[in-house]
Amino acid sequence: MSASLATAQSLLLTPANLSLDQLASTLGDLTSRGVEYADLYFEHHKSESWSLEESIVKSGSFSIESGVGVRAITGEQTAFAYSGDIGLASITAAANTVAAIGRAGQSASVAVKPTGRGSTLYTAADPLASISDEAKIALLRETERIARARDPRVTQVMVNLACEHVVMLVMRSDGVIASDVRPLCRLNVTAIVESNGKREQGRSGGGGRYGFERFDAAFIAKRAYEAVDMAILQLDARPAPSGVMPVVCGPGWPGVLLHEAVGHGLEGDFNRKGSSAFSGRIGERVAAPGVTVLDDGTLTDRRGSLTVDDEGTPTNATVLIEDGILKGYIQDTMNARLMGHAPTGNGRRESYAHLPMPRMTNTYMLGGKQDPQEIIASVENGIYAVNFGGGQVDITNGKFVFTMDEAWKVENGKLMYPIKGATLIGNGPDALTKITMIGNDMALDEGIGVCGKEGQSVPVGIGQPTLRIEGLTVGGTA
Repeated sequence: MSASLATAQSLLLTPANLSLDQLASTLGDLTSRGVEYADLYFEHHKSESWSLEESIVKSGSFSIESGVGVRAITGEQTAFAYSGDIGLASITAAANTVAAIGRAGQSASVAVKPTGRGSTLYTAADPLASISDEAKIALLRETERIARARDPRVTQVMVNLACEHVVMLVMRSDGVIASDVRPLCRLNVTAIVESNGKREQGRSGGGGRYGFERFDAAFIAKRAYEAVDMAILQLDARPAPSGVMPVVCGPGWPGVLLHEAVGHGLEGDFNRKGSSAFSGRIGERVAAPGVTVLDDGTLTDRRGSLTVDDEGTPTNATVLIEDGILKGYIQDTMNARLMGHAPTGNGRRESYAHLPMPRMTNTYMLGGKQDPQEIIASVENGIYAVNFGGGQVDITNGKFVFTMDEAWKVENGKLMYPIKGATLIGNGPDALTKITMIGNDMALDEGIGVCGKEGQSVPVGIGQPTLRIEGLTVGGTA
């Protein structure tokens, strides 16, 4: 028995006097009623959050939640029920509720087949217990001290620590049983500066699938300095220009544009239904030569990584676009089956009370051969986007709008001055074909991504190298 399965059984099954044989019997009963596929998803979720504002630790929260979700699928029909009570009576009641989707069938049994990854991607240790509460408060105060010491114009610092520990177990009617123990921590810093009656703010954050012990002096200082420096930069920023122009996107977090404008359009459910701009285009050129995009849930300690997805499928490094050619989609088990594809380990759900669906893990573009400084130097009149804020995308046509938290006006190959109030407007599939230069500096984000889809939020990672994209529309304030 794997260590994660032993942990999952001790937290989720043993307290409720449940055995794997009982769960197998429940699943067998569902398939005997004509259900094509069924699964039981158990989860134990522990989380905490600490916040400092106005030099006061203003909040501290802690929660523990456990539950089970029961799903049954026949054809394209899905039935789902969940309960916060993990007990045989509740599971049986939920199973009876979803069984109505099936047809009269024959007797069936489930033979358990443990599955999982041979190696671990992250620690199984509880990150909430990695340091004491006193040490967490001290970390908040030290982050504030470093930020205030960065510049005398800092008037306010807000710091947040968030952490969770999730233990999951999934058992399927095809006999697969899988488990995972998932840590996740993050530090967020917001700094407000004021000069000559003008106030601006900057933000930074970072984290991953590890404990607070990784938040050392260098980690804290980097977050604090980035927040303050971004705010100070905005004090001197000029109104953004507007018009159609080349845009250079920096490495790392600007990959959020790739995530929103392209990644969602490559998720299996949208393509099965024909609602994505990429539907039916596997094998076609959808991006400029040199553009290779992956979704990779196997990266060590990364925010979007998973040993197995929420359906028990091991995650993969899935090539979505290779040298500009569309190679495949992001798949969960249901959409993969209906499309005749293999699942890619991307069935994800926010909690036991939600249905899984195809979602991204860590989505990024591979680097090229060009020096980032050469890319900036190639622009006569354009924008260098260093950091992005929020954005919106229409999956059906790929149209997007993004705000830029940090951007520069580029003239004759040089960064002239910071700009503010800039938005980036374009079309995801079209933008992929307008990439003309790819830097050799591919970087992943610092571990802050949260992805929303159909009311569910999950942690994700993003990344890209420096890119030059031609003919994007910049909406400005000038």
